[in-house]
Formats: sequence, C-alpha cells, structure tokens
Amino acid sequence: MATSFLLPSPASCNYRKSQVGLSLLSENWQKDITYFSFCIRRQKCKVKLYMIPYKAIARRWAFKRSASVGSLEVDAADQGHRFASGFSAPNDFVSRYNMLHDSSSNPLDGMSDFERQLQEFFDELKAMIMMGNKHDAIDLLQANYEAVKEQMNAGTKGIEEIAILDVIALGYMGIGDLKFVQSLLDMMSQVVDNLKDDEPLLDAILMHMGSMYSTLENHEKSMLLYQRAINILEKRYGKNSIFLVTSLLGMAKVLGSIGRATRAIEFYHRVITIFELNRGAESVDLVLPLSGLGNQLIKEGKATDAENVFTRILKIYTRAYGENDGRVGMALCSLAHAKCAKGNTDEAIDLYKKAVKVIKDSNYMALDDSIMENIRIDLAELLHFVGRGQEGRELLEECLLITEKHKGKEHPDSVTHLLNLASSYSRSKNFVEAERILRMSLEIMTKNVGPDDQSISFPMLHLGVTLYHLNQDEEAEKFVLEAVRIREKAFGKDSLPVGEALDCLVCIQTRLGKDDAQLLELLKRVLSIQEREFGSDSEEVMLTLKKAVFYLDKLGRKDEKFPLQKRLYHLRMKYKQRVQY
Repeated sequence: MATSFLLPSPASCNYRKSQVGLSLLSENWQKDITYFSFCIRRQKCKVKLYMIPYKAIARRWAFKRSASVGSLEVDAADQGHRFASGFSAPNDFVSRYNMLHDSSSNPLDGMSDFERQLQEFFDELKAMIMMGNKHDAIDLLQANYEAVKEQMNAGTKGIEEIAILDVIALGYMGIGDLKFVQSLLDMMSQVVDNLKDDEPLLDAILMHMGSMYSTLENHEKSMLLYQRAINILEKRYGKNSIFLVTSLLGMAKVLGSIGRATRAIEFYHRVITIFELNRGAESVDLVLPLSGLGNQLIKEGKATDAENVFTRILKIYTRAYGENDGRVGMALCSLAHAKCAKGNTDEAIDLYKKAVKVIKDSNYMALDDSIMENIRIDLAELLHFVGRGQEGRELLEECLLITEKHKGKEHPDSVTHLLNLASSYSRSKNFVEAERILRMSLEIMTKNVGPDDQSISFPMLHLGVTLYHLNQDEEAEKFVLEAVRIREKAFGKDSLPVGEALDCLVCIQTRLGKDDAQLLELLKRVLSIQEREFGSDSEEVMLTLKKAVFYLDKLGRKDEKFPLQKRLYHLRMKYKQRVQY
C-alpha cells in the first residue's frame, strides 16, 4: 500500500523496549514446547500498563515491537488461524506437543518426575504473569535462580540446571526484563556448548534459546542454536520428521528478519513439505508455514506468488471449516493484503469487506478485539487511498465507538482513532473538523499522562500541523516547539521523532519569517537524522536537500550550496529514472 496515514491499534504499537513485556496479558501466552518445571511456590499482584506512542502525521515511521516479545510462546492451534495483513506471522514458540499429539491426551503422560516438576513450575509462572502477579512471579523466579546458581557454583552444570535456567529465562522474558534474559542466556550458552547432543531436553532448550536470542536481535547466535537443534532432531528422527518444524520455522523467521529472504523461503518450503508428507496436502497445519511464506513473499515484492499462497490457505480453511467460519475471514484478509500489494485495490477492498462480514457473523472474535480493529483500520486506509474517504471515515468512527463503548469515552486508546479521523479530515481539507478532534485528543492525553510523556507529543504535533493549514501560525509554532522539547527529552536530540517535528517547525517558522540562518541550522539537523535513518540516497533526504539549497542561496553561501546542489541533481535524476521504470 502507498504512504500510510492511519495508526495501528494499541495492541500493535508499543515500541520502547523498556516497556516491552508488561502488556503481557494476552492469549499468546499458552502451551510450551516441552514440559518443564522446578518447585518453589508463590502467588498475587498487578501489572502497570503503558501508553502507546501516538503518531501524528502522514508517514508511518514505525517504532514497533516484535509480537513475540513479552510472551513466552504462541499456541499454534490459535495463532496459526489468526493471521492477516499487517500482522506478524506466528513466532517460533509453536507448541510442539500440540502439533504431535491429539489434543485430548494428557500432556503430563510419560514424563519423568523432573519434567513434571519443570512443567508445574512453568505453568505456575504463566498463571502468575497472565493474572498480573508480576512481583510474585519475580520472587519465584529469583528464588529458583539463586537455588540453581548455588548448584552451579558447586560444580553441577548439567542438563537439569540448564533446563531450570531455560524456564527462568522464559519467565523473565514474559515479565519483560530483557537485560536479565541476556545474562541468563550467556550463562546457559557457556554450559550448553559443552553438552553432548544426545542429552535429553537439549533440542527443546536450544529452540527456546534460539527464539530468545532472536527477540534480543542477536540473530547470528539465534541461527547457530536453531541449526544445532535441527541437526540433533535430524539425527534422531530423520530429515522429514514433524519434530523439526519448530526449529525450521524459527530459522525461517530469523533469516527473514535479517534480509536473507531466499534462505528463509527455502526453510518455509521445507516445513510445508514435511507437513504434506506427514499430514497431507490439505491439513490445516499447513497454514502456519504458508502464512509465514506468504508474508515473506510480500516483503520481497513477489505479490503474485504470495497471492497463490494465501489462496491455498483460503481453500484449506474453507474445506476444513466451511466458508462462513471466522478463520476463513482471516484468510480473506491475508489474500486482500496480497491483492493490494499487486495493485488490485478494488478486489482487495471487496475481500476485506467480505472478511469483516464473515468474522462478525461467525462471532469468531469480539468486536473490540485488537486484530478486528486492525482489519478495520487496514480497510479504512485502503478506502482513503482509492479516494473513498467517506467510507473510510465511517469505519474509523466505528472503531472509535467500539473503543468508547468498551473502555469509556475518555480512555487513552480512543486517541488512536481520533487521530485517524483527524488525519482523514485533513486529507479531505476539512481542517476545522480536524482541529476540533485533535484538541479533544490532546485533552484526553493531558488527563491521562504526564506533561513530558512522549505519547502526548503525537496529537500535539498533529494539531500544530493542522493549525498551520488554518493559517494560525503562532499557535501552531507553540505546539510544535513543545512537541520538539518533549521528543528531545524522550528519544534524544538526534532521533527520528525529533527530526519529524523539526521538519514541521521549519515550515511554520518559514511563514512566520524567522531568521534564515536559524532555519538552515534546523534543516541541517533534519538532514543528518534522515541520512542516518533512511540512507543518504533516500527521497526524504532529497526533499530536505532542496530546502537547504534554497536557504543557502538566499544567504549567499555559494561554497556550501554547490556541493549540496550537485548531490540534489544526482538524486533527482535517480528518482526520475525510477518513476520512468
């Protein structure tokens, strides 16, 4: 889709890593790959929820957290069914047990006493975190950590100690203490490197470690661990065993995230082949790797191939559950995303509308579900893109009404939808209505967060831009200056949010007749930020260079002007050729 102006829902937007993990109370924290535990008991408490960062205008510079951060794993039986455009493919914590056994069997059957204890420990941690008992979960984790550390200091460094540390690391990952997770992983790595491949539980521990390192963005280490797990499982079960699926999907995800698309696609195809051999070509288990493959293909610009993949998913779900099932609605969303990537916007809109109807009619998810909200926003964005702004606004108003109904009229989550509505009205040149909505947004944020909270800068900056369009330049400057101050404090003076706000400030202060030399200095700051964030040959850099050349010419600083002018010429030629092709 072209430049996006609509905001993702609160569920998909938190981005500061210090906040990651505390919004853990989601359905994504369910069954683990293997069944671990260690016993020391505890109970109770409450989780602090953080404000999402609200975006102001036009461009979607994305500060998104990985969907896998803050949750120990994803239940394949659920998450595999709930993919759609714009949503992450299921992460690498797929429940191996669920894929390999009938769901009616007892997961504790056939376990050793040690595995049973590990599973009880894990279940207790999971329950505590899901119920908001963060402090008690930390107490339980710390007590177990001290106990196992004492054993290791005494010289006992075997698979049992590593298995306990594995569950402890998963627990701290769920709580969001990524720094401590890093130190635990480093401690585990030293021992794991010296363990033989035939140790029981080692393959599952390696998979967990691979996923956690991936979350911490140590992709090389993650791949090494996944590859070792794959090697162990291949020797034990053969190259086409279903036991390989979790590690192969984890490897595919990491490869995709570091831009090694060809290898990632190979791994997805290998998982698909394994499922076809073991479960048949129409098995719903295929949805998981197919959705990952489809999303990777879209990222690579192979929209036609992605369309074929999502069409296959749609057929699998329709055959398995009937055309009116909510999972079919989700598959329609993904197919719409592929159609959109191909440029078939009318078909994409029709598919999205059909998907929304199927999901609603089937009661597959609640109206206020974050995924349902994202689907409405995606559809609204697409409608605006093709010039059907009124239809898009109706969907955005529906999002707002649902949020107000379930969370209250002045809940901070409503600001996302208010800002989207304001963007829509601005796009239609109805700046008066946009101003009214933005003042309402700013008032809600002011009541709910502190004056220096970064989230308040988003409606503030958007309001400043809108006032500029209404020729209320003095008030516009006041709001944008305050947004710059807040963002500098929150993100740093050379951050992308600050660059965006400074870019707006230059436009406003130009019309106010501020000193040209001061404006040029602001533009140099913006240029430096854009070069670092988007690259020296980016379109954003080209536009800022044009402004800088203009001011250098006005100031008569020819020696500085000519190098920038030459650079600007080359960039213009580059983008002109790109448009021609």
